[in-house]
Amino acid sequence: MNQTDPDYFVQGIIDGNRRMIAKTITLIESSLKRHQTLAFAVMEKILPHTGNSIRLGVTGVPGVGKSTFIENLGVYLADLGHKVAVLAVDPTSQRSGGSNLGDKTRMEKLAAHENAFIRPSPAGETLGGVAAKSR
Repeated sequence: MNQTDPDYFVQGIIDGNRRMIAKTITLIESSLKRHQTLAFAVMEKILPHTGNSIRLGVTGVPGVGKSTFIENLGVYLADLGHKVAVLAVDPTSQRSGGSNLGDKTRMEKLAAHENAFIRPSPAGETLGGVAAKSR
């Protein structure tokens, strides 16, 4: 298998390989046409393996404790043996085009847990705190 084969990414996800999960998210977020074609094929192949998770959205004004809540809940669940993934979406500055993407450093205990995966992503031009490709 190679990096142009959807099975390369799918197997990495199924194996729980953090590096492959991160690479796959980067592939899905890419705007390059060849990446979008491969990302679609990966999503088609991974779909039969999904459906056994619970999604929870957390939103609020800055400083309210979202990251603290997510870390505490995530560590609790991970300690119980559950796999926890945090897809943190940070707003993108209209002026600079950049995002803070600091959630991984704010959730230090969760980021180091073997049952956890944290991926910060910029919201881009999407409003409402959810990136266009968060699905």
